[in-house]
Amino acid sequence: MIFKFFEHHASDNIMHHAITLDALRVLDAIERKGSFSAAADALFRVPSALTYTVQKLESELEVSLFDRSGQRARLTSAGQLVLAEGRELLQAANRLEEAVRQLESGWETQLRIARDTILPVEPLLRQIRAFHQLEKPVALDISEEVLGGAWEALVGDRCDLTLGGSGDLPKGAFEYRLMGEVSFVFAVAPEHPLTLHDGPLDAAAIAAYPAVVVADSSLSTPARSVGLPDSRQRVRVADMNTKLEAQRLGVGVGFVPRHLAASLLANGDLIELPCSVPRPQVPLYLAWRKDNTGRALAWFVEACLQANWLDCHPLPD
Repeated sequence: MIFKFFEHHASDNIMHHAITLDALRVLDAIERKGSFSAAADALFRVPSALTYTVQKLESELEVSLFDRSGQRARLTSAGQLVLAEGRELLQAANRLEEAVRQLESGWETQLRIARDTILPVEPLLRQIRAFHQLEKPVALDISEEVLGGAWEALVGDRCDLTLGGSGDLPKGAFEYRLMGEVSFVFAVAPEHPLTLHDGPLDAAAIAAYPAVVVADSSLSTPARSVGLPDSRQRVRVADMNTKLEAQRLGVGVGFVPRHLAASLLANGDLIELPCSVPRPQVPLYLAWRKDNTGRALAWFVEACLQANWLDCHPLPD
């Protein structure tokens, strides 16, 4: 980017830049409106003020920015270069001004949300859709985590709000709220041999077949494993949706969250089997840093606590 074209030293040796944001706004308006007079109207200034600004800039840069030979003022090659790079500076300045205004108002410029894939994405999308109705220019960054990754993202400052954290709560300056408890079912594909097993499945019967497990997404904390006894083979996948699809296709067996598998169980794509291996319910939490007082964060905390995470339906068209 062009941050400086020519520098002039004033009598007190303070550095002076020829290009100012005001000059860039004038060039932008003239190019968009097609004439000095139309640009002056758009900027609520008199044409002579714009003419002076452009002439002063041309004099300091020692280049012609406009070709004035025709009826319409057209940018020269130098003018096109100044405007192209200058518009990036104008955009950056606008973003900075907006960030300062938002900081003063309490609204963040960005909110990072990490969702454990044990939670469906639809409720979060519903909240995002509702948030957009507030017309607050807050950039939303949504990421996916699994098991310990949900906590690590918060502790490691990779997110501002984590959804669906489970297991041991991390120590530190965090706020927690219970989102609900997940129940699990043991499920296999309709054609899987275990469907012919007589009576509740025990650990030995399950261990005879490959198991599909979701890999912990944490990078630095010890990885967690949940829900299955030792198996002759394990297939590790990245998220819950892939686990469900793998079990639907008969790749392996395993416990699945009932709320995520509900439609597959209802239409027979997965078969729930009785199992004597215990798989207790798991509480899920949302959490954020206590010192984060952003209004967007507060809005999403409240909205997510009201959302229906464990019995949701697809978004309407």
